[in-house]
Amino acid sequence: MATMVDVARRAGVSIATVSHVLNDTRPVLPRTRQAVLDAIDELGYTPNTLARSLVTSRTRSIGLAVSAISNPYFTEILQGVEARALEGGYTLLIADPHDNPEHERKIVQLLHERRVDGMIIAPSATPEALLRYLGQHAVPTVFLDRTVRTPAGSGFRHDQVGTENTAPMTTLVSHLAGRGHRHIGLVAGLPGLSTTAERVTGYRLGLAHAGLPYDERLVAHGESRTDTAERATHRLLSLTARPTALVTANNAMTIGALRALRERGLSVPKDLALCCFDDFSWADLFSPGLTAIAQPSKEIGARAVELLLERLAEPARESRTVRLPATFVHRTSCGCPDNSTHPARHEAPRKGTTS
Repeated sequence: MATMVDVARRAGVSIATVSHVLNDTRPVLPRTRQAVLDAIDELGYTPNTLARSLVTSRTRSIGLAVSAISNPYFTEILQGVEARALEGGYTLLIADPHDNPEHERKIVQLLHERRVDGMIIAPSATPEALLRYLGQHAVPTVFLDRTVRTPAGSGFRHDQVGTENTAPMTTLVSHLAGRGHRHIGLVAGLPGLSTTAERVTGYRLGLAHAGLPYDERLVAHGESRTDTAERATHRLLSLTARPTALVTANNAMTIGALRALRERGLSVPKDLALCCFDDFSWADLFSPGLTAIAQPSKEIGARAVELLLERLAEPARESRTVRLPATFVHRTSCGCPDNSTHPARHEAPRKGTTS
């Protein structure tokens, strides 16, 4: 098996130079760097990752804590995280907190004890214990999808990335109101999440723009889960003045709403129009196709890794929040005629992208 000594001899450089090339610990002339890389390829040299971590105090690993098992939306985000991490030479340690604050705190500690260089986390609705731990240990962190506010004076600097939520939800509600609907229901997400609050705000703004009153009876919390959303939809459909149109606030809840509609023998859009936040790969296979807000899931995951690598390179820089634009995908579940074999897509309105 080839060693660093062999690589140094083949490249005609010192062992220290080979180490600098492998660990990026000091600038190396381009021709010298290339000679080392060529020697590595020719000899089939494989660096000792454990030994390198002892030298650099880095393990080139990232801890990822997202509820990917219980929430299919995070599956595509995970793909974006993994692809960008591998591109940067990092491996992932993945854990699912199941949106449980106590479990979330435990798995983040376990990831930290495994000496990951930093963490990417989709925080729960009550992340106070998580924030205390991350702040006490100064863990480089990026919050994914859901934003959080850290306590004033904590000194904990972190970054955040997610989608625009308010304006796209306003777009869905305004579209349904433009179709003549006056009773528009909302199956909202888990209370306490920033995404839930922002989408409820967008729902209310959409009603206001259409001159429609807000009726709290038309809002039911599906808690971002399929089974709970199914029950929430049944509650909305049991109202005396039941909604004629429905908006679901994530893809898992869309499935729950569709199940409830099927159980009641209701047809979309004949009996009730439906729009959803979160497009997903099989949304166009439904009949009718689902009108939806599509989030740039893989891009969100990739951007989270980029923010974390930037934080690792510059720990003291100011915190950043990045918002990526969502896309309105126009199909026929909203009651519009099918004028094309391809769905119309356009970027939903947004206010800003970075702060």
